[in-house]
Parts: sequence; structure tokens; C-alpha cells
Amino acid sequence: MKIEKEAEKILKEFSKTLENIPDLEETHYIVDNINLSREDVARDKNPEKIMRNTMVDENGNMIVEKSKWK
Repeated sequence: MKIEKEAEKILKEFSKTLENIPDLEETHYIVDNINLSREDVARDKNPEKIMRNTMVDENGNMIVEKSKWK
């Protein structure tokens, strides 16, 4: 059959190509840090920094966008 002949030809060409690939040493990484987690620790909040990065009205209140209903 034509398909079998073509498949055989492709395999032979592929085998010839593989012969030209140089042998290299494999690199293995043995790592024991699978699924590591860290302790959940709250960080200190800096209100001055937060207020510096937002819009404020004349009374010193933070201006935020109201959420839209979806």
C-alpha cells in the first residue's frame, strides 16, 4: 500500500537523522522543595502611604469607584 511505503520511508529518514545527533550527558535535578508553603504573616500597614496613592476629598476621605452590579 502507498501509505505503508510512505510511512516506512519517513521512519528510515528519521532514523538517519537521529544518527547525526551527538550523545550528550543528561542533566537531572533532584529537588525536595515540592509544594512548599510559607507561614501566613500579616504585614504592617502604612496609612500615609495608602492615602498618598489615592484621591482624597476636601474632608480627607478616600475617593473610590463604586462597584457596578452585574
